[in-house]
Amino acid sequence: MTKGARHWAINGRFLAQPVTGVQRYAREVVAALDARIAAGDPLARNLTVELLTPPDRRDELALAAIRTRVIGDFGGHGWEQAVLPFGVRGGLISLCNSGPLVTARQILCIHDLNTRACPQSYSLPFRLLYRTLIPALARRVRHVTTVSGYSAGQLVRHGLCEADKITIAPDGYEHALRWTPRHSIRTHSTASAGTIVLLGSRAPHKNINIVLGMGDRLAAAGLRVVVVGLSDGRVFGKREEQAGANIGWLGRIGDDELAALLGDSLCLAFPSLVEGFGLPMLEAMVRGCPVVASDRASLPEIGGDAVLYAPPDRADIWFDRFMQLAGDAALRRMMIVRGRRQAEKFSWDETAKRYLELMARTDGIPIAATRSPARPSLVSATTRSKL
Repeated sequence: MTKGARHWAINGRFLAQPVTGVQRYAREVVAALDARIAAGDPLARNLTVELLTPPDRRDELALAAIRTRVIGDFGGHGWEQAVLPFGVRGGLISLCNSGPLVTARQILCIHDLNTRACPQSYSLPFRLLYRTLIPALARRVRHVTTVSGYSAGQLVRHGLCEADKITIAPDGYEHALRWTPRHSIRTHSTASAGTIVLLGSRAPHKNINIVLGMGDRLAAAGLRVVVVGLSDGRVFGKREEQAGANIGWLGRIGDDELAALLGDSLCLAFPSLVEGFGLPMLEAMVRGCPVVASDRASLPEIGGDAVLYAPPDRADIWFDRFMQLAGDAALRRMMIVRGRRQAEKFSWDETAKRYLELMARTDGIPIAATRSPARPSLVSATTRSKL
């Protein structure tokens, strides 16, 4: 064994789950960690990392430095609690809200406390699980990460852990740059200068009814609404889709389709009551799509001055924001440029560095000051000179 060898594992249960924002976070953090380790980051000296997955994983990640290993004969919460701990040598990183309770040498990412802030959005079994498991984990693990200052404040306010135990490790933008805009027949027929895109589900905390409810008024103004995404009934419960001649339901679409839809539509509407981060806003900004968002929770923190905001209970203000964008081409161009600049503040690469620092700190290794590698700008020098 190499002198000073360090061993860490990553909880790979997310590879057996549908890809929503939380699973996207795990995939991108693991890929960014792998890139830093493969490039010889000093924080990864003598470090071996394994991605441990259940046998029912849906796919694999293409990794250069992190080895993937399947363990156990079953999946789900049972795998996470009863199988995963026995595959861990050293420390464990769990990136999707939950992890094995018996593993204290663990870095756990708790994305949000939405089950407390908006319990009506979640099924009873899911709420009960998170009201018991998450607090117990937060007390037991070595470090807690979360994705925004808002979520960190929630963790402290609800007594899950002290502030000095929390590191903010936000979502990033780089994955959306890899998308190649490519319309399907469905997205091509719905994208237009008058299309408002809604992402998410019919869960109450997504609050999309405030936009759906103004369908007739939007139609009279020459605008339409397209909803992308489906609910997971096991988590959110089942709800009927709202019909309407001016409302289109696309269901789940691929990333390339989404890039094309966002790039050719008026804006993304993001009216959530609560969000730990709000990754769809970042993705829209990267793809050159203005955003109209709720002025609550983490959304102003993530959107900065690059988003038009409206209270989540004031339909009249939402309508005014849509009309502003539809009627002012200069405003829309300005929001696109600001959005790309704002997105640059959130990097998967920088978040991976924060995890490497936490791993080193847990291993008792002093962390020397290091500079993050330069990242390419989303905004050209020519565009900057015009602002």
